[in-house]
Amino acid sequence: MPDRTGEKIGWTAGWMGGFIWVVILSIIFIIQNKTLQGFMGIIIVCIAFAVIILLAPWRHPLTPFWKLMTAPYVIFLVSAAWAIWSYGATIENMDLNWWNVFLIAPIFIPFATAGKRKWADGDPGQKEDT
Repeated sequence: MPDRTGEKIGWTAGWMGGFIWVVILSIIFIIQNKTLQGFMGIIIVCIAFAVIILLAPWRHPLTPFWKLMTAPYVIFLVSAAWAIWSYGATIENMDLNWWNVFLIAPIFIPFATAGKRKWADGDPGQKEDT
């Protein structure tokens, strides 16, 4: 069985690193006495970390990555909405247009590049068709 520690670290640290901004912003909000916003951010991060660990691909070797990535992506989008709400902004007063969608589109590239892949694809001992 191949050693896949690097891949495990990549999944875990990569996803958790993607939420570090929420931790920092939550701490800033708590320091600013915006305790509701701060603690909501901490809750979002705790949920995200639990989902990242529970939906790790080595725990579900026959599940396509796109299914495993969907929940962290949803939580990531929720955290963006939380940040907008925490600053008191709304979509209407942010002066956004449809071209701004192209700014966030690159974060979805992993769905195209690794979406159909399964953890078992890298481990010949677990490969099965489902």
